[in-house]
Amino acid sequence: MFKFKFLLFALSVFYCNRSVAQTNPMAEIMQHYQTDRTLLRNFYTVETSPESRTRFKALAEEYLKKINQEDFNQFNTGARADYLLFRRDLQEQIFQLSKAEDAYEKLKNRFPFADQIYQLEKQCRRGSSSEPEKTAAQLNEISKQLKKLILELPSSTKFSPSEALEAYKTGRDLRQAGKKVFDFYNRYDPMFSWWIPVTYKQTDSLLRVYTTALSKNTLQESKASSDSSLQGVPVGRVEILRKLDMEMIPYSPEELIAMATKELEWCDREMLKATAEMGLKNDWQAAMEKVKNTYVAPGKQPELIVKLYNEALDFIKSKDLITIPPLAEETWGMIMMTPERQLVNPFFTGGSEISISYPTSDMNYEDKMMSMRGNNPYFSRGTVQHELIPGHNLQYFMMSRYNTHRNYNTPFWMEGWALYWELLLYDMNFAKTPEERIGMLFWRKHRCARIIFSLNYQLGKWTPATCIDFLVNRVGHERANAEGEVRRSIAPWTDPLYQVGYLTGGLQVMALKKELVDSGKMTYKEFHDSFIKENSMPIEMIRAILTHQSISKDFKTNWRFYKI
Repeated sequence: MFKFKFLLFALSVFYCNRSVAQTNPMAEIMQHYQTDRTLLRNFYTVETSPESRTRFKALAEEYLKKINQEDFNQFNTGARADYLLFRRDLQEQIFQLSKAEDAYEKLKNRFPFADQIYQLEKQCRRGSSSEPEKTAAQLNEISKQLKKLILELPSSTKFSPSEALEAYKTGRDLRQAGKKVFDFYNRYDPMFSWWIPVTYKQTDSLLRVYTTALSKNTLQESKASSDSSLQGVPVGRVEILRKLDMEMIPYSPEELIAMATKELEWCDREMLKATAEMGLKNDWQAAMEKVKNTYVAPGKQPELIVKLYNEALDFIKSKDLITIPPLAEETWGMIMMTPERQLVNPFFTGGSEISISYPTSDMNYEDKMMSMRGNNPYFSRGTVQHELIPGHNLQYFMMSRYNTHRNYNTPFWMEGWALYWELLLYDMNFAKTPEERIGMLFWRKHRCARIIFSLNYQLGKWTPATCIDFLVNRVGHERANAEGEVRRSIAPWTDPLYQVGYLTGGLQVMALKKELVDSGKMTYKEFHDSFIKENSMPIEMIRAILTHQSISKDFKTNWRFYKI
């Protein structure tokens, strides 16, 4: 009986997978690629080595050939969307790897010993003989080179900020490669343990000092702030346009700034209405002060978050807006954000759990007050659902269950969907009191400001200090919170369009809602359930899927979802 049931189960899985493959042949190809890429990442662990870059470039080229052999004309809309986006991602990987190769060639003279370390790491992958005496001599020579390079650094040619970042990554990965070799042989190979440890530790220490000094000696040349943590690399207009095209946003950065300014002015008018209802005439700053000073006592913020979450979820359920799986409701959790993370995330963040930003006992008085005031109940009420359900928590839940081959990682979907719920709930009068409206409007102004300040910064028009002042004076941020916001936005590891994705993506979802729900073609629940199950991808492609459009192989973004 058990064998019969197992056979039925196996057959059902087989036919289910075959059905999915027939519906969307791209899904299997993309899943194979992700598996291959994971295998290669686990094997070629030193990301910046020439060997690693060459191999990953070859993988992308191999899969480009594979998908070009598929019959695009036989694909349905979803498969066509996947073809276009997967092709885009493969081409982008080749572009970025080639760019990194060029950057490495320019800085090779700063790491003349790099190939020796990469070769040692390559040999230890298959357990080759360590040749300890020879390796010790190599490391000793590398130490001498590092001492000389450190002394020459103040008078050496400066890198551009982007080159400095590449230099830092190279030094970091060389240390990682050396550690891998040391950990593999040390204590297991007696001769290695006799020859290597002292020399290795000296070399590693010098490489750490050199890498840090190299990055600081270059990045600080270009920063526009006295705060060393407020530094970044504006990417420029050409790169912004290229990235907007990749995200299928057919607007220029100047048009997006105009869109955000228009939305900000609408928020101003709404803010003044709420201010007048509070008896403060047109003094919106006074209204903000009153709202900020409603903060809860230390230790009480988690209770507040649960209360606000329940209010939002009850409202959403009462309107029957989306299917909420009981398991998603059951399994979200909480953590308290560390003081270090609060420097770049002054507000709570979400996902499988909500990370609560609130002051710790060892913060100074000003930092405590700015954190509590910036995370007051009315500000928090507007965004709990953004971080949990139906926002990021539900997104992660559904992403692991539907169209799992899609891994396009776009902020316009991830942040746009979560922000859309803020827009929708405001339109549905979730905020009843003027204080509640001010809390929601603060965040809406914040999303507008993110587009304005981040694009102006990336275009090279604004300094970090200008961005901070704009957030304080135009939006009403606490200064420490504004600094944290800018610090995160301009960091070298942050996508230059990430902050643009919130409101822009939210307005895209809102435009699609008007097209499908307001027209009567779908109910709210049908629309929301269908949208989130498509998984993370440019929203123009979700629109094409939900409206059954025919997509050509040479498709170009063209959906003007907002009238400026």
